[in-house]
Amino acid sequence: MKLSQTPVTQHTFGGSSFFLKRDDQLHPHFSGNKARKLMALLEIEDKNITHLIGYGSPQANSLLSLAALAKIKGWQLEFYVDRIPDWLKDNPIGNYRIALELGAEVIAVSKLTDEPIHPHDYIQAKKLGEGYLYVPEGGRSPIAEQGVAKLAEEILDWVQSMQVENVCVALPSGTGTTALFLHKHLKAHGIEVLTCPCVGGKDYLVQQFEELGESCFPTVLEAPSKHHFGKLYLHDYQTWKALLEQTGVEFDLLYDPLMWRCLSEWLPENKDKSLLYVHQGGIIGNESMVPRYQRKYGE
Repeated sequence: MKLSQTPVTQHTFGGSSFFLKRDDQLHPHFSGNKARKLMALLEIEDKNITHLIGYGSPQANSLLSLAALAKIKGWQLEFYVDRIPDWLKDNPIGNYRIALELGAEVIAVSKLTDEPIHPHDYIQAKKLGEGYLYVPEGGRSPIAEQGVAKLAEEILDWVQSMQVENVCVALPSGTGTTALFLHKHLKAHGIEVLTCPCVGGKDYLVQQFEELGESCFPTVLEAPSKHHFGKLYLHDYQTWKALLEQTGVEFDLLYDPLMWRCLSEWLPENKDKSLLYVHQGGIIGNESMVPRYQRKYGE
């Protein structure tokens, strides 16, 4: 299976024009930055592999992407989590729901041992044998570079065909893997990559960059106020709703609002730049996030 090149559309937000790379349209389930990072696995031709192993949160975007990948390849996904809340078991929603529909096995390690243990440590102690393929949390691995390099190639093709000048590419970061490898493959062409830390601060993000063995990093923008990952902020919800209203495009609620808050300060000082924003998918997670925001802040 080959993933098709995703389109670029033009929009206006807050009075500023920008281009949008629709990586959320790669595949109905296998889309966005996780699909880019896992693309190398999509091309593996090894009949000995029977199981895909990962870990994270029961609502992680990576759970859905790994489940979709396993379905496409005919593998069984075992995805380890700390625990699965009873309410989620009783009423599956979002990434968890669709991953189960795709055949994923989501395993709570808290039910497997009396001693507290992190899912990563449990997997390491399990000593996976032949036929098992392990993927680090969020796809933070050198295997991600192949797919992200393809994304960079598509961006360069678009820049050249449309003759767009002074291009800056923007996308939010969790582990920063996509932003880092995009920067690596675009810097020689004079294209700056902008990102912001959504999990932890700038120091944490730089540490993630360093652990991937690179020494030249994308430009890191920081939020005007402290931001805790997963916490519900009214300004994030308002930004998300404004993006939907002004662009007609649904964005992710966990990452995108923070990046756009950072860009709202960057854009007025960089009017000579052409902004290309990468939509990294993740909107299925909104199935659970939107009700949480509505309960707290109303419509």
